[in-house]
Amino acid sequence: MADKSTAEIIIEQLLLYDIDTLYCLPGVQSDNFFNALFDYQDRLKPLHVRHEQSAAYMALGAAMATGQPQAFCVVPGPGFLNACAALSTAYAVNAPVFALVSQIGSGALGKGFGHLHEIPDQLGIMKTLTKHAARVTSPEEAVTELRACFDALLSGRPRPVAIEVPMDCWAKRSDVKVPEEPIKPNNPHLDLASIERAADLLAGAKNPMIVVGGGAREASADLRRLAEYLQAPVSAFRNGQGIMDARHYLSVTSPLGNKLWKECDVVLGIGTRLQPQIQMWGSDDKLKIIRIEVDEKEMHRIRVPDVAILARAEKAVPALLNAMNFHPPHPSREAEMTEMKSLQLAEYEKLTPQYDYLNAIRTALPEDGIFVDELTQVGYVSRFAYPVYEPRTFLSTGYQGTLGWGFASALGAKSAMPDKVVLSISGDGGFMFTASELATAIRHNIGVIAVVFNDNAFGNVRRIQIEDYDGRTIASDLNSPDFVKLADAFGVESCRAASPAALQQEIEKAIERGGPTLIEVPMEDVPSPWSYIMLPKVRG
Repeated sequence: MADKSTAEIIIEQLLLYDIDTLYCLPGVQSDNFFNALFDYQDRLKPLHVRHEQSAAYMALGAAMATGQPQAFCVVPGPGFLNACAALSTAYAVNAPVFALVSQIGSGALGKGFGHLHEIPDQLGIMKTLTKHAARVTSPEEAVTELRACFDALLSGRPRPVAIEVPMDCWAKRSDVKVPEEPIKPNNPHLDLASIERAADLLAGAKNPMIVVGGGAREASADLRRLAEYLQAPVSAFRNGQGIMDARHYLSVTSPLGNKLWKECDVVLGIGTRLQPQIQMWGSDDKLKIIRIEVDEKEMHRIRVPDVAILARAEKAVPALLNAMNFHPPHPSREAEMTEMKSLQLAEYEKLTPQYDYLNAIRTALPEDGIFVDELTQVGYVSRFAYPVYEPRTFLSTGYQGTLGWGFASALGAKSAMPDKVVLSISGDGGFMFTASELATAIRHNIGVIAVVFNDNAFGNVRRIQIEDYDGRTIASDLNSPDFVKLADAFGVESCRAASPAALQQEIEKAIERGGPTLIEVPMEDVPSPWSYIMLPKVRG
C-alpha cells in the first residue's frame, strides 16, 4: 500500500506500460495533473503542441509506427472535441492510443451550469470512439480503470481507449495497492482444427490469394514463407503495405489484385476487413473464404467465412504454415507474376507527375524510411504505386480518410522512432490543418521532412467538379501561402522543388542535414487516379 494521488497513479501506470512520452496541451482542468507530472518528467516526457488535434495525431502516428501504446492528454469540451478526428482515425486503423482527458468539477457533471469547457455527456462521446472509456474520480478507481484500459489496449483487436478525470479528482489521495506488473494480454486460444481445415482448403486451391491488412503486420516473415509455399499473390492496400516486401514477385497492390480476383478460388484474409474485395470486387459461391481475425464481430460482418480462425496473426500464420507441410508446395508462378507486375507498373506511367514524384521519394528514402500518406493527389497514387518494403513504414488513415492528419502524425512517428527517416506528404489544403506544428517541430527538434504539393486548391474536389459536374467549380479554390516563407518564419529549413529530380535531391539533403524540413512542390492539374482505387466488380 502507498499514499498516492489519482494523477500519480495514472502517471505510474503509463510508465509501467513503457509509455515515455505524453503528447499534450495543458489547461486549467488538468493543472493538478501536470503539477504531479513535473516530478516524473525525466521518465514521462511532456511533448506539448499548438492544438489538441495535433496532440492526438502525434500519439496516433507514434502508435502506428511502433505498434505500442501511446498517450495524449487534453482539456475537456472543445479540447477533447478537437482531438476527436484523430481518435476516430485511431479507431479506424486499430491503433493503441490512450486518451487522457480532464473534465469539469465532479459536483457539476450533468447539471448544465455552463462551466468552462462543459459539454453534455463527454463520456458518452468517448464511448462511441473507443474500445473502452471510463470516468475516474478517485485513486482506487484509477487503479481499476487503468487496468481495464490496458487490458483493452493489449488484448484482442487494438483500438483506442479513454479516461476522463474531473478537475477536483486529480489531487485526491489514498492508501492504495498499485499494480507493479503489467497485465498479460488476453487473446483467443488458437483452434488447431480450424488451422487444419484451412490447410486442406488451401492445398486444393488452384488460384489461391492472400489479402493482408494492418492486423498481419506482426506476421510478416511467416506470411512470406506461406505465400511462397502456396505461390499465392499477396494483395495489400493502405496499412497492409510492406507486410510483404513490394519487390517480391508475389506482392501485389489492389489494381493487380482486382485482376486476379476473378479466377481466385480460395482467399485467405489476414487481419483485414476484406471489405473492398467482397463488397466491391464481388463474391460468389465458387469463392471460398478463410479468415484469420482477432475480432469475432469483424469475422462475420460482411460474409460468413468458410473457415474462421479466431486468433492473432502472429500465432495463426506460423501454425498454418506448419500444417501446410503435410501438403506438397504449389508450383512456382514467379515468371507469370513478374510479367504481370511489370505490365501493371507500366500502366502507372500515365499518372504523371504523381508517379514520378513517388519514385523520387522512394529513391531518396532508406528502405526502412516511414512514409506518411495524406489525402492529396500524390497520396492517392501512393496507395497502389509506392513500393513499401517493411511493415509500419506506410502510414495511412484507413477508411476514415482524415484530411489534414499527415504532418502532425508524422511528427509523432518521428518522435517515437528518432533513428528512422520520416517523411510526410500533404496537399496545400491538408497541410494547413496542422501548419502551426512547425513550431512544435522546432521546439522539440523533430526532424520530419514535410513535402507540400501546392495546387492552390482542394485538388481532388476541384477535379471531380470539373469532370463530373460540367466544370461547375465551387468552394474548392484556395489562396495558399508561400510555404517556403512560412516555414522560414518558424525557423524550419525550407526550399522549393519544381521537378521529381529536384525533389529527390532536396530530400537527400534534408536527410543528411537532419532537423525539420519543408519542401514545397508546385503542382498543376494532374490525371485522376480513381480508376485504380474504385476498382470494378469482376465476379458475382
